[in-house]
Amino acid sequence: MACRSCRNNVGHLARQARLTANPLEASSSASTISIVAASRQAAVHTRPVRQYRTQQRRNFSSAPRCQALKLPDFIKNALRSSAQPYHVHRATEVIYKTCASQATYTISEEDKRNGTVKKTEDGVEIGVGKTMWHTDFGLPATFSTWSQVTMLHMYLVCARLRNLDRDAARSWQQQLVDHYFFDAEERMDLTHGITARGLRQRYLKDLFVTWRGILAAYDEGVVRGDAVLASAVWRNVFSASADVDVRSVAAVVSWMRLCLKMLDQMPDEALFFQASATFKWPPKNELKVVDKPVRELEGLLPDAPAVAAKVNAKEPAAAPIQKAAV
Repeated sequence: MACRSCRNNVGHLARQARLTANPLEASSSASTISIVAASRQAAVHTRPVRQYRTQQRRNFSSAPRCQALKLPDFIKNALRSSAQPYHVHRATEVIYKTCASQATYTISEEDKRNGTVKKTEDGVEIGVGKTMWHTDFGLPATFSTWSQVTMLHMYLVCARLRNLDRDAARSWQQQLVDHYFFDAEERMDLTHGITARGLRQRYLKDLFVTWRGILAAYDEGVVRGDAVLASAVWRNVFSASADVDVRSVAAVVSWMRLCLKMLDQMPDEALFFQASATFKWPPKNELKVVDKPVRELEGLLPDAPAVAAKVNAKEPAAAPIQKAAV
């Protein structure tokens, strides 16, 4: 886990590492250059000058000697293995952006300058969020909500990555988690104005502890049942609120089960370009599944909307006041 200032030097370090850490590739490149240089020198002495100049003006990709150069299999495998981390980095970046966009929010610069940013009772800044998690589930547009919803999506991906080889799974998960912490630190600085690096590092340590706890809590819920999983969702996503809608918690649990099933049916090769497509199905669509009674309870439960309309039609005008008093 590195800071934003260290992240800017990753490109330069990566290019230097590829040249120094792969001597086989460097030696093969040097030998290839020497072969081409020798062939050019022989062409100068054996061919006429006019023909040599015409050959030099030809496109490099259409030269027959370039088509004749074939790398050995062990060099191809080395190049393929060295490029694998970059493919994983790109794939995890796309997956993370999808996870982070689910509960995104904004805070206007004018409110920052004027000091008119809304805050909760605990002093947490509240922004403007228009995603489903804010409108349908009633979650506040805060950093905590964004962090918990993002971690929830990341957990579903990490659960699928455990089916990969141990080294591959470790690389995928590490890259995905790094994307999150880089983005979280940048959001602290740019969105909430936390310019002190030491304070940001302290918050990042707390987020890392939260992430480890989320992995354990959701794993326990997936194994032990929907009741335990709903308890974990209620504690983390809904901040253990007493007035939470139980239908929303049940919808999130049903959606998590559906996403895990979809990711489980996905081949390993498809994770590079189809993993983020799993989250196109929003959790609010599971409210229809939650509202529908199970087969064992069909006919035993009354129709709630019909009963409410019938009661409201028969009750006098003073009934709501009496209910409120009770």
